[in-house]
Amino acid sequence: MLSRVIAVSASGLKSTAPLGAGLIQASRSLHTSSPSLAPVPPLPEAGKVRHGIVPEEFFQLLYPKTGATGPYMLGTGLSVWLLSKELYVINHETVAALTVGTVFVLAVKKFGPSFASAMDKMEEEKAAWIEDVKDQAMACYVDAIEEEKKEQWRVEGRSMLFDAKRNNVSMLLETNYRERLHHANHEVKRRLDYQLALQHLKVRMEKEHMVNWVEKNVVGSITAQQEKESIAKCISDLNVLAKNIQAKATA
Repeated sequence: MLSRVIAVSASGLKSTAPLGAGLIQASRSLHTSSPSLAPVPPLPEAGKVRHGIVPEEFFQLLYPKTGATGPYMLGTGLSVWLLSKELYVINHETVAALTVGTVFVLAVKKFGPSFASAMDKMEEEKAAWIEDVKDQAMACYVDAIEEEKKEQWRVEGRSMLFDAKRNNVSMLLETNYRERLHHANHEVKRRLDYQLALQHLKVRMEKEHMVNWVEKNVVGSITAQQEKESIAKCISDLNVLAKNIQAKATA
């Protein structure tokens, strides 16, 4: 029976293959824009089911019209109708399917909770890891933003720094100019003082030379007789001066 269903499904797939290819090509042609960088919304949670495969919405849909037992009677009647019309024939494949289904249900009942808890734990660990990565990325971005703000603040203060540097350079130039001016003034004054001292020395040497020359000529023009007369005259003058002083003293 299962082989018959598989054959019918395969033929249906072959008949719909061109349509599927066309849909794939159409979807590929539609997805030509750049992918969006917006956050993906979380997937909706799965709805409740009964007996492992029947959605709860199916029972809620039939409750107003058929009551609580309506869905079960619908399933039972559909199964009886399929069997009575021999649309579904019970054979060894049915027994194998029931066996496999029973084993699957028992495995799900026994190992399902532990497997689900393990998967939930893995999902929680993965979500925690993703959250940690997100926090680290956010911290990196916050640090980058702070660094960018600091750089912008430094750029704003760069004009003040340049003004201070310009003032320092101007002060250095002014100091250098004044030092050179003082040095030039000192050198000019030193040379002028040298010229003045040279002139004073020249005048003094000329005076000394003139005095020596006059004295030499005068001394050379005086004879021995004149010298004796001059000495005698000096002695007589001194005697007269001494007498006058004594006379004033006694008076």
